[in-house]
Amino acid sequence: MKRNIVDISKLELNDKVVTIKRVSKTVKGGRNMRFSALVVVGDGNGHVGAGIGKAAEIPEAIRKGKESAMKNVVEVPIDENRSVPHDYIGKFGSATVMMKRAPEGTGVIAGGPARAVMELAGIKNIRTKSLGSNNKQNVVLASIEALKAMRTPEEVAKLRNKSVDEIVG
Repeated sequence: MKRNIVDISKLELNDKVVTIKRVSKTVKGGRNMRFSALVVVGDGNGHVGAGIGKAAEIPEAIRKGKESAMKNVVEVPIDENRSVPHDYIGKFGSATVMMKRAPEGTGVIAGGPARAVMELAGIKNIRTKSLGSNNKQNVVLASIEALKAMRTPEEVAKLRNKSVDEIVG
């Protein structure tokens, strides 16, 4: 019943840089400046992943972040009106992201980091609210954790040995 990590060889992935930070390390001779890039990748059809890359130059950090994100692509269930199957609250660290189903025509109502995840996952109608920490990295990872934990009515029915009509009800 696991559908988490996905074979990405057949997927056409797009990427979006969520944030680039300049980080420094103080050493004997002064400060070493490096860059950290948070990148989200997705195919717009139910697959999304996030990764972090660190390097001395920005383009190299972005490339490393994209490679890391491709290794962490997960499959996301999407219902008939391009929304999530049910409401859910995802947590990562002290960041919490609340996701609510939305009817056709609502659009993506989400803050910056969560919006990048939803758009690249292919979700067109959703309402999200970021609670707790507003650390971009943790918000992105909390969003992906929530999407990863989602179950379709068919999966729940199979787990409980019931029909889909009994579950949806």
